[in-house]
Amino acid sequence: MNTMLMLADSTAAMDFGQGNENLIPIIAVAGGLLVAIVAIVSSMITSAKRTRQREETRREIAAYVAEGSMTPEDAEKLLLAEPKKC
Repeated sequence: MNTMLMLADSTAAMDFGQGNENLIPIIAVAGGLLVAIVAIVSSMITSAKRTRQREETRREIAAYVAEGSMTPEDAEKLLLAEPKKC
């Protein structure tokens, strides 16, 4: 009886594999596209946040210069400084 169950299980596994052999490349391509889309969207979000932060910093420096607590030369040095790579 045990042999019959094992035979039935192996036959069912072979039937499943034969009917879905075209499914694996479709899943692989769809998965690759999903990873690419997530990477592009996250890159766009990171870039937008970086730009927004840079502009906010520029406005703050301009406000310091306008109120007189910073010289325009110091502001120029800060604005031209390269950001540190993390």
